[in-house]
Amino acid sequence: MQAVVLAAGEGTRIRPLSASVPKPMLPVADRPLVAHTVDAAIAAGADEIVLVVGYEATTVREYFGSSYRDVPVRYAVQHEQAGTAHAVNVAREHLEGPFAVLNGDNLYDPAAIEQLFDASPAVCAVEVDNPRQYGVLRTDDGTISHIVEKPDEPPTNLANAGAYAFPAAAREWLDVATSERGEHEITDVIARVIDEYAVTPVTTDRWMDVGRPWELLEANEWKLGELERRIDGEVSDAAHLEGDVVVEEGATVKPGAVVEGPVLIRSGASVGPNAYVRGATLLDEDTSVGNAVEIKNSVLSSGATVSHLSYVGDSVLGRNVNFGAGTTVANLRHDDGDVRLTVKGRRISTGRRKFGVVVGDDAKTGINSSLTPGLTLTAGATTNPGEIVERDR
Repeated sequence: MQAVVLAAGEGTRIRPLSASVPKPMLPVADRPLVAHTVDAAIAAGADEIVLVVGYEATTVREYFGSSYRDVPVRYAVQHEQAGTAHAVNVAREHLEGPFAVLNGDNLYDPAAIEQLFDASPAVCAVEVDNPRQYGVLRTDDGTISHIVEKPDEPPTNLANAGAYAFPAAAREWLDVATSERGEHEITDVIARVIDEYAVTPVTTDRWMDVGRPWELLEANEWKLGELERRIDGEVSDAAHLEGDVVVEEGATVKPGAVVEGPVLIRSGASVGPNAYVRGATLLDEDTSVGNAVEIKNSVLSSGATVSHLSYVGDSVLGRNVNFGAGTTVANLRHDDGDVRLTVKGRRISTGRRKFGVVVGDDAKTGINSSLTPGLTLTAGATTNPGEIVERDR
């Protein structure tokens, strides 16, 4: 079966992290987010991957090339973001038989994708407590009879998880009309398949739509939680590693450092001396965590540097961020309420009691900067020495 993986979107809700890299290529543990989806498709038996690309497409092409894990990769370009069915339709010329469609900015349980392929035609679903905010599967005698978008009275608690296995005939049904919200909807294609075939619901226990910065943090918490201890890099005898810690070849952990897993320290990264890294933390390639620095439950993207005397908690730092000495991130509101973050111009709840900051690529802080909970620094932003930063910039 061919697998069409959708990776054309910019990810405006996850800005500033997507300012120069497409959202599906943001780091989740040891690979980009979309690579987890592609890996799940390959493990399920996909014999070819068709990646739909658009925004910053070169980044995707350079990572996957023409073959990935010995599986051929082809590309289709979506120049205009006009809906999921439109994205699949631009890949139409590459489709030759039954095919699956997976979202490149979703995390799936790989076992569910295998079941999806085996049950084709099928739709993946996840049981949720409040299905009103999702597309909801209506079922009849074990097959799907309809998908209802955000219903006031949901027929089931099965939310559409954005993974589909289509029969070959669906290739001819991809060119659907524009919906009321101005997009070509994949659910209109599914409706036609439901009319012609018995479509099986495949339920997954775990699924994530990674759309906003705190969801990228949560995605890393998921995948880092699956780590198994492995030490291939250079670790000082005077360092202490506890739990599921991975130190890749080419990484260095210096004397006095304490690392409590799950933590992934990627090639070229350096920790210490006398640093403390804990929680579900990703230190991506070529990052630096220096003397007397504490990093807790955070993502440091490639090239990020927190050199000395700083604290970073429950935060996401973009590529090549540089925190000056003494920079402190606050990650807890005084009233103990959920931290709020700006998404597309609106302050909304992260649903997290602890959340620090989101920092775009190449941003820099002056020494002794204090950053308040739920703060966003855009790509290239700076702070002044000794500044208390309370507003996004």
